[in-house]
Amino acid sequence: MSNQSVLRTGVKMIERVSKLSAVAVASADFSFTVFEKALLPFNEEGLGKIKTIPAYEKTCVRDDDLYVEPNDTCRMIATASVKGEVVGYVAVSRSWNGCAQIDEIMISRPHRGAGIGRALMDEAVLWAKQNNLSIMRVETQNTNVAACRFYERYGFKLGGFDRHLYDAVDTDQRAETALFWYLPLG
Repeated sequence: MSNQSVLRTGVKMIERVSKLSAVAVASADFSFTVFEKALLPFNEEGLGKIKTIPAYEKTCVRDDDLYVEPNDTCRMIATASVKGEVVGYVAVSRSWNGCAQIDEIMISRPHRGAGIGRALMDEAVLWAKQNNLSIMRVETQNTNVAACRFYERYGFKLGGFDRHLYDAVDTDQRAETALFWYLPLG
């Protein structure tokens, strides 16, 4: 692990690392319960109408590409200072169109609501600004209402959606709509 950038958040520590260790994040529970769904129409003001749906668990599949070290990327992990276990991480990169893209942001279930997501996002924004990127993008699903609300509170604006992005995916995501959130960094 690198000590390039360290930020303390209560008993947690955010640290910039050169690559993510699949072993380090393997024990964290990044799953979440889906019990709400945002409904069309969406607009720049936010989600609009939210519908309660029968609850189900969603397991996040980590992207193996996040464990390698490509150019124009930054990865940060949040660890519990007492045990040193990874409780969250963010991977941000320079997208093809010159914006900063959150490739993945995950907080372990028992540690949600403690400010770790905000601390990780703050570090991702700092990295983007240090790399002269003027806007940040993140994609989520209309079934991850908690994440959508987090992005709204952070200042992201809903820029668009895609009802067919997951059509070819052989999972429960077939009925989900991709939502694209943008944050000006200027």
